[in-house]
Amino acid sequence: MLHIPILRKGNSYKSVDVSRVPHFRTRETFVELSQANAGLIRRDLRDLDSIQAMLAAFTTDRLIAMCRQAADYFMNDTLPVGDESQTPDDYVRQLSATTGMPHVLVRKNMSKISGVMAEMKSVLDGLTRGIDLKILDDGFGTHEGHSVSFFPRTNSLGVILPSNSPGVHSLWIPSIAMKVPLVLKPGSSEPWSPYRIAQALIKAGVPKEAFGYYPADHGGAGAILQSCGRGMFFGDSSTVGKYASDSRVELHGTGYSKVVLGDDVVDDWEKYLDVMVASITENGGRSCINASGVWVTRHGKEIAQAVAERVAKIVPRDAEDPEALLAPFANADIAKRISGIVDSGLRESGATDVSAKVRGERLVEVDGATYLLPTIVHVESPEHPLANREFLFPFASVVEVKPEQMPEAFGPSLVVTAITKDLKLINRLVNSSHVDRLNIGAIPTMKIAWDQPHEGNLFEHLYARRAFQRAMTA
Repeated sequence: MLHIPILRKGNSYKSVDVSRVPHFRTRETFVELSQANAGLIRRDLRDLDSIQAMLAAFTTDRLIAMCRQAADYFMNDTLPVGDESQTPDDYVRQLSATTGMPHVLVRKNMSKISGVMAEMKSVLDGLTRGIDLKILDDGFGTHEGHSVSFFPRTNSLGVILPSNSPGVHSLWIPSIAMKVPLVLKPGSSEPWSPYRIAQALIKAGVPKEAFGYYPADHGGAGAILQSCGRGMFFGDSSTVGKYASDSRVELHGTGYSKVVLGDDVVDDWEKYLDVMVASITENGGRSCINASGVWVTRHGKEIAQAVAERVAKIVPRDAEDPEALLAPFANADIAKRISGIVDSGLRESGATDVSAKVRGERLVEVDGATYLLPTIVHVESPEHPLANREFLFPFASVVEVKPEQMPEAFGPSLVVTAITKDLKLINRLVNSSHVDRLNIGAIPTMKIAWDQPHEGNLFEHLYARRAFQRAMTA
């Protein structure tokens, strides 16, 4: 039986307590994970200053070079997984086995993770707004003609990870290049990516002590966030809510991302059908930057019908099928519960499951695996319960709203793709505190640029700027 251990300052540790992760299809145990209790985690995290000092001994340029080398190792090398070895193909197969994610989507996410490590210089330039990175080595320097000084807010970053998509791991990797050690709690069914990323970075020369890897329960997750000076927490609104007022913890929850067609372009909506479909369906619809809403001023029924017909072509396929774009649910009960929530919303007037006419049943079982088929709902008003919902499958509401209600009616949105040339609408979006990431034009919500911070700024989370003056010497 394959066993993934705890990493205590980079050293493997097998615990008596284990959790068993099943294969998504057979439900038989596929891998065992050592479990870390809260007491062990707290003991291990008492001396993080010395570990941070190990990273501080490297220049930022050297750490960037290590990340670049690790990108190649992550994509192409055989790396340790517990006492065994893991080839890149093993990683793809194993991650798919416990999450249900098709191989082609695993490989796309693998490329995204590798790309962040390979392009770490560009990533840091975006996060730091282009400061000379030598300033992080010296603690001070000159930027745009002004003296500046930055210092780390913390000696560690604790990260509570999800299982929905491997691509989210790209968000915490820059911590290493910024000389801040990592304490990772993997998702219950996706322990593979953080472990492999750590092993790739260790092979590239990053001190192994910079990595803590603690599969744990909710108590263990709490111990990590309480013991680390800064944290990241991935989860839905119900799980991250208790940390909403904790400025030490950067929250990554539901995105409520949207594609918006301005009143000036909505009559030509067919031109933008590809953008709408890609935004909704890429990565199996499991990312917070997938569009869960298409907001328009008119033609809502026609748009919903056209999108529904397109997404209906996405059907369950074998995990190894290169055309597989839909992931099953590792836990069938979760799929049933989500489908029930959608049905409950549809029972209220003002919403229609347009996909039902072209798709049939939403909840299906194929070869022992449970799927939710893509669902497009037409909603007549932004007040309807389904106007602003997000689920772990390709789901979107096409919402009709009056032009003057944009963007106030949108609510908080991680990404808004606004297809419009209306400068008044663009200015309202630019000035909206509810829009975290804004794309102007036909840019899918899923498209990420290396130099644009995504959902918060990790540099500002980990570093603070101090007032700084230096006397000139003769």
